[in-house]
Amino acid sequence: MSDLLTDTNAPPAVAGVLVAAETDRFGTPFAFLDAWFNVVLSGKDTSGAACSVDTNRKLRGGPPLHIHPDQDEWFFVREGAFDIRVGETMHHLKPGDSLLAPRGVPHAFANTTETGRMLVTFFPAGQMEDFFHVASAMTSPTPQRMAEVFAAHGMKVVGPGLLTR
Repeated sequence: MSDLLTDTNAPPAVAGVLVAAETDRFGTPFAFLDAWFNVVLSGKDTSGAACSVDTNRKLRGGPPLHIHPDQDEWFFVREGAFDIRVGETMHHLKPGDSLLAPRGVPHAFANTTETGRMLVTFFPAGQMEDFFHVASAMTSPTPQRMAEVFAAHGMKVVGPGLLTR
């Protein structure tokens, strides 16, 4: 493994960083909250400025209402439809739509179709990649335990998700 993959202060590769379609930046895709995730832009590639995950969802629903005090979160719908609540406003997104959830504002999203796909980008990257890998390794997490993992990675759960199963 190159130093670029392990050193968070490493500069981006001069020739760019290519991630082929349907693959993970580091070859380690993971499942979390009934979705399949690929990291397509790592904070390690951007000196921590941003990271992006491609989420492929097979069930309706999504994460609990939460806050990122130090990160903006940008959503880009690629397939299906999503409801995204930012503050008190509910947005209904379809393929090609995007939405920014500013830092410090409570937000949650839910896939509202049989399948949905969304690119989610965090500015700055913060601890998001580690959060996804830690949370995805949990088996049958309780809401309390999940809230603890959110908190350990710089987020705060402030309510339930948009859809219940």
